[in-house]
Amino acid sequence: MLVNQTGETLNGIVHSVEQVARRIESVNVAAKEQSNGIGQINQAISQMDEMTQQNAALVEETAAASRSMSDQASKMQQLVRFFRT
Repeated sequence: MLVNQTGETLNGIVHSVEQVARRIESVNVAAKEQSNGIGQINQAISQMDEMTQQNAALVEETAAASRSMSDQASKMQQLVRFFRT
């Protein structure tokens, strides 16, 4: 009968819509998880950038200290030569 077929068809449509809604929800959950993952990656990259900048500053300070020590060593050598003669 046409009424029964219409009811079955509508039930099929409702079932399909529910399946689509569940799949959309799954995609939404996956997208949120990916977004959280990307946020964590961004945070890690920011921390690495900060550490890299700190390391660069330490390298500059170490290089300056090395130059200063080298200059002082040269001056000490000159003084030692002066007192030896």
